[in-house]
Parts: sequence; C-alpha cells; structure tokens
Amino acid sequence: MLFSRSIQEKKSDYFKGIVAGVSIAIGYLPVALTYGFIAETTGLSLLETIAMSAFVFAGAAQYMSLSLIAVGTGALEIIFTTFIINIRHLLMSTAINEKAVKDHPIIKGIYAFGMTDEVFAVSSTKEGRLTSSYILGVASIAYSSWVINSGIGYAIGSSLPATLQQSMSIALYALFIALLVPSLKKHRKIVWLATFAALFNSILTMVIATGWAIIIATLASAILVEIIYSKKQYLYGQSDDQNRKGA
Repeated sequence: MLFSRSIQEKKSDYFKGIVAGVSIAIGYLPVALTYGFIAETTGLSLLETIAMSAFVFAGAAQYMSLSLIAVGTGALEIIFTTFIINIRHLLMSTAINEKAVKDHPIIKGIYAFGMTDEVFAVSSTKEGRLTSSYILGVASIAYSSWVINSGIGYAIGSSLPATLQQSMSIALYALFIALLVPSLKKHRKIVWLATFAALFNSILTMVIATGWAIIIATLASAILVEIIYSKKQYLYGQSDDQNRKGA
C-alpha cells in the first residue's frame, strides 16, 4: 500500500514537473530550430547535430562549438571552451541539491545533466522541497524539446535554398549579440568583461589558434575584471572607514 502510494506520488510530481516545464519547451523551440539551421550550414550531419544536443544539452556551448568548428578549431580547444561556458552549471546543481530531497547519486546525476539555466529557474522558484521526480519532469520536457527541434531545424534547413542556408550563419552572431546586449545594459561589469575579452581575443588570434585565443581571452578578462573590481571595492571600503573615523 505504501509502495503503491509512493509510486503514485512520484508520478504526480513528475507530471507537475512536465507541466511546469512546458514554458521552457516552447521557449526552446525557436532557439533549437536555429541551432539546427546553423549546424547544417556548418557542415554537421543530422546525426551529429542531434547527438550534440543529446549529449551536450547546453545551448550557449553548442552555439559556441559551431562557431569554433566553422573556423576549424580542434577538439581540445572546443572542450576547454565548453567547460568554461558551462562551469556555472556546477553552481546551479549545488544550489538545487541543497533544496532537493535525498536520493540515489545516480538519480541526482541524471537531473544534474538536465540542469540548464531555464530548468534551474523553474525548479528553484518552486516552494518547498524539490523531489527528484519533479526536477526530472521539468528537465525531461525541456530536453525533449531541445533535441527534437534541433533535428527538425536541421531537416528544414537542408531543404532551404543554398543562398538562404549560407545567410543563416549570421543568426549565430545575432544570437550572441541578443544575449549580450541586455546584460550590458544592466551591469557595467559585463561591459568591461566583454570589452577586455574582445581586445585580448583580437590580439591573441594573431599569434595562436582561434580556439585557444578565445579560452585565454575569456579567462584573462575575467581575472582582470575581478582584480579591478576587488581593488575598487577595497579602496571605497577604506575611504568609507576613514570618513567615519574623521567624523
């Protein structure tokens, strides 16, 4: 009786997760279709396109990978770049783990794989403790939408005229600009980060491969900005202390 109730509760939580994740699935539709378009123009096969979505399941990393593949970047550089871009997922999974009920590590590993920005946002805003079934429900519908629509985007893209297919590559840069501009408006720190990264990358691409230039430029700009802001915070803090003492 208790076992039967436990199964029913898990099914109910899983279904609630699916319902909560419908908005994510809809939001993924245009982005996944565009990814499929660009993957086709980059030279990936249908199987490779779907496999990347199935095994990576990280939109920003996949788009970045396509741009690196397009310029002939090696696998090692792509792996490092993907790691840097996706390192925030470790923090998100840690935050969710604190709110989630205890479960088998394999189950936790499965839903940690599906912890995208959107899945994290929906899961973390739910009131009360999170069950594994609920998180898996949110992640599974998001995952299905991303993988399936990636394949559909590729199929549609391959049927388009060659001229239009080539022009779709511009969508990659347009997407990155669309993601970057809102952040630039809200946070001055990101403005400096983007500026330094672009400057370092422009210089480094003259002497090293594009993939490594992106990795080093990203790390260097992040470290430099953190040093500048830490120093600024220290100076302002010291100034405040001195003002209080003078008063």
